[in-house]
Amino acid sequence: MINGIINIYKEKGYTSHDVVAKLRGILGQKKIGHTGTLDPDAEGVLPVCLGRATRLCDMLTEKNKIYEAVLLLGKTTDTQDITGRVLEERDTSSLTESYIKECIQGYIGEYEQLPPMYSALKVNGRKLYELAREGIEVERKKRLVQIFDITIDRIELPRISMEVKCSKGTYIRTLCHDIGQDLGAGGCMEALLRTKVGRFELKDSLRLAQVENLKETGKLSEVIVPTDAMFSELPSLTVADEYWTYACNGNPLKPEYMTKKKTVSEGERVRIYDEEKTFIGIYHYNISKGEYRLEKMFFSPSKK
Repeated sequence: MINGIINIYKEKGYTSHDVVAKLRGILGQKKIGHTGTLDPDAEGVLPVCLGRATRLCDMLTEKNKIYEAVLLLGKTTDTQDITGRVLEERDTSSLTESYIKECIQGYIGEYEQLPPMYSALKVNGRKLYELAREGIEVERKKRLVQIFDITIDRIELPRISMEVKCSKGTYIRTLCHDIGQDLGAGGCMEALLRTKVGRFELKDSLRLAQVENLKETGKLSEVIVPTDAMFSELPSLTVADEYWTYACNGNPLKPEYMTKKKTVSEGERVRIYDEEKTFIGIYHYNISKGEYRLEKMFFSPSKK
């Protein structure tokens, strides 16, 4: 089984689930999970976790993201993007660049965003887009998201090209819709490209056909990011062989169980390996108990 993360370029027309399904066929393994839904018409970076690295999925979903988006002003749709049913069309000729820039820059910082009906969020066990397709609209709660920066690349009305750096949970479709409403012309998202998720960048992403070729030529391992690389900023420790069973069972580990002593502070997080350099998991130090406690296990006891 392959363990690690692969940076996939999700192509237009595929859902994130489609990508996972196709990778299962290419790689010949079932344990695969994606790290955050991209709309079918959106493209770009989609980190995919393989094997034991699927335990990272929730962590990678939390990462900040960067998008390149095209906002189409003058058109409001039920899906908040160009694929939806047009609800209203307005003239944009009276809008000035200075007014547009001032409005868009006003979204930098925290803002409350109402999740769109055409989204994968669940209400009472059902996805919102399923309800929307049945013509049912339900009440949603606004969520606080953060826009770290918006760079306007080009304004050629009715289109605005911009780069958005944002927190997890931000709907770029909804941002486009909200900007359009504030400008009084309405708006929807015409195109979306995700260029970065955490450490994963567009320039390093691979299309499914490239992954298949690497698999066939035996070079796939060259592009798999090891699970522990996601925690490279944390110090590492090695548990001695005689205490390996403690570690693989997820028990707390005393500092004297390590091959080398290390001075640590309360709550400090560390990577722990065995003497064969196999990554076991992430632990944090509990100073009152004088022990490392398991935070996330990435190890399979079947190894030994």
